[in-house]
Amino acid sequence: MATLAETSALTPTDALIVGADRLGNIPDILDQFGIRIVAHISGRDSSHQRRSVASLPAGVGIVILFTDFLGHNVMQGFRDAASRAGVSFVCCRRSVCALQQALGRRVNREKCEICNACPEKTRAKRR
Repeated sequence: MATLAETSALTPTDALIVGADRLGNIPDILDQFGIRIVAHISGRDSSHQRRSVASLPAGVGIVILFTDFLGHNVMQGFRDAASRAGVSFVCCRRSVCALQQALGRRVNREKCEICNACPEKTRAKRR
C-alpha cells in the first residue's frame, strides 16, 4: 500500500471527512496536502450512531475524523470501516493547526517535498 506522500505526489488523494457541520478553511489545507474531499458526513445522523458503517465510498484513500464533533460509537464505526478497507485514517480536532499536524505525521518525510502546509517549513522560516 502506498503512503500518503507517495499517493499525493502522483494524483490527489480522495478523502472522506467525518464530523463538523461546516468545513471552513479545511478544504484549502487539504488541497495543500494533495487531498480532495469526495464526501463529508456530519455524523449527526442517528443511523451513524446506532450501527456500524458497512463500507466507505469507492475510491477513498484516507478518512479524516474530527473528534470534537463525533461521538465515540460513530468514530469507532468509521475507524473500523477504514481498517477493513485498508484505508488510512487521521483523527484530530477540527482546526487548521490540528489537521496540519495530524497529516504531517502521516507524510513519509523522506519522500516529502515540503509543501506550504508543512509545520517543518514554517519552523525553518522562523529561525
